[in-house]
Amino acid sequence: MLGWLAVIAVALFCLHHVRTVAISIVIGVFLTALLLPPARWLRSRGLNRAGATAVTFVGGLVLAGALIALLVPPTVASVTELRSSVDQVLRDLHRLVAAVGLDDRQLLGQARDYLSGQGRQITTGALAGVRTVGEIVVGAVLAVILSVYFVHGGDRLFRWLVDLAPAPARTRLTGTGELIFSVVGRYIRGVAIVGAVDGFFIGLALWILGVPLALPLAVLTFVGAFLPVVGAFAAGLLAAVVALVAKGWLVALIVVAVTVAVQQLEGHVLAPQIYGKALDLPGAVILVAITVGSVIAGITGAFLAAPVTSVIVALLQNGRRRDERPAPGTPPPAPPPAAPATG
Repeated sequence: MLGWLAVIAVALFCLHHVRTVAISIVIGVFLTALLLPPARWLRSRGLNRAGATAVTFVGGLVLAGALIALLVPPTVASVTELRSSVDQVLRDLHRLVAAVGLDDRQLLGQARDYLSGQGRQITTGALAGVRTVGEIVVGAVLAVILSVYFVHGGDRLFRWLVDLAPAPARTRLTGTGELIFSVVGRYIRGVAIVGAVDGFFIGLALWILGVPLALPLAVLTFVGAFLPVVGAFAAGLLAAVVALVAKGWLVALIVVAVTVAVQQLEGHVLAPQIYGKALDLPGAVILVAITVGSVIAGITGAFLAAPVTSVIVALLQNGRRRDERPAPGTPPPAPPPAAPATG
């Protein structure tokens, strides 16, 4: 046990120093899990590897560009619409603070003095943020390039890596790799489907209620699905805040009710059918995993925590089933003796 702990500690230490590359590889595998099914479908229709990969990624880029073009105009228009509502909320807060007996101008002055005193720390944090943005850009480009390579020839690369291992371990490594990719693929595709359903219904409700930023909030709900439990709560809270600012407390309560109803439908009906029992993780385990992932690698670690935990649980379950399986040549257990007849 101590030896394994030492190996894990050394591996985590090394991964921390090359975290940009390691995270890019993991995200590249996630993108591959999303894009490989359509590429395989194109190959089954007679297209070669290069053509199927090119069509898949060009289609993905076109879809992403269309989504951005669809998002930007309504977002700009909704932000302009929200300005008047925000001004009204600020005036209401000013009256509320004055009624309590506080001076909001004094509070603003204290906040300004505090920010001036923390200027050096803010500058340092800004420089660190610029460096972080650079790492994100480099990591994203590397992840996309790796995903192109994985979709085109990932199976060949995997066989090459397995052939480097000793012969007795190749069968187990092959099974482990296939299990990991299967779990990751089911998780990513399941989260994407569940997030799309959540985003559609919540966005539709926001649009019917006339809440600004309905389409961006729907997309944010979709993205929040990749951060289980926490992401859904954050997206619903933001939608309720926007509804409160723009339409009042009654519409905000309706938005909260719709969000809770959609989340309940997802958690009890949709998600179990899509994920299956293999990825059924307790909420407490997910929260702990997200917390640990955020401590280790920030927001990226939080996004990767749930799928990594699903892979670990699947590997443990597979190892337990393999240990419980009888060895080849083992005779079946004898049937229990018959109960004596009673007169």
